[in-house]
Amino acid sequence: MSVFMDLNVPFTDNHELLQQLIQTAAHLGYSTVAINYMFEPSAKNKQVPVPADISQLIGPLPLVQGRSRPIRVLHRLTVVVSDPAHFVTRANAEEYRPFNLLAVQLTSEKLFHAADRGVVFEVSYAAALRDSTRRRYTITNALSLMESCRGRGVILCSAAEQALELRGPYDVITLGVLFGLCDADSKDCVSSSCRSVLLHAETRRTANGIVSTRRREGAGPLGEAVSAKRAKVI
Repeated sequence: MSVFMDLNVPFTDNHELLQQLIQTAAHLGYSTVAINYMFEPSAKNKQVPVPADISQLIGPLPLVQGRSRPIRVLHRLTVVVSDPAHFVTRANAEEYRPFNLLAVQLTSEKLFHAADRGVVFEVSYAAALRDSTRRRYTITNALSLMESCRGRGVILCSAAEQALELRGPYDVITLGVLFGLCDADSKDCVSSSCRSVLLHAETRRTANGIVSTRRREGAGPLGEAVSAKRAKVI
């Protein structure tokens, strides 16, 4: 059985609304959600937010529909920047460690050329439900992205600000097909691709990842690996 995830549920100080979002996600069959905090370093007097203890805000976590265990709630930080280089070098900074996931929302197109370098892009659908103009932009941008990255390295998330904006996993898979993905790739975007993002993020937090390299005679200097996201998950 597939494990479905929504890695972008915006944080809100309205505890009742946050509870509704998490309960609805569990009812729709999502096993994992990530509560997303926004941070813009360039803003004056802007401090990195501190993730809240969700169980203290909303009480016991709801059970996932069709499963006997409660929904898993993670913390995500999205940093808004124009140039990701400065952030990438600080991805392991102490103030970021309370977050399970780190993402970058770019205000430029500097990472689009890196679609073949392990970059993971996010497409969120909730804005498309709010009015026809946003729906047109969302579909157009998603089609362009899928064509650029050939459907690889993409996750589909809600960015839902209201519980009514959440859609079930299979509805999201149908949306992915509308965005130009085949059924299998679209399903991966809410399941296995999300799991890969979490595994990569866990490696960052625990520093248990190991890269083994072997130099052969005549080989040039080793290249550099980049993991990113639009919001780019690191």
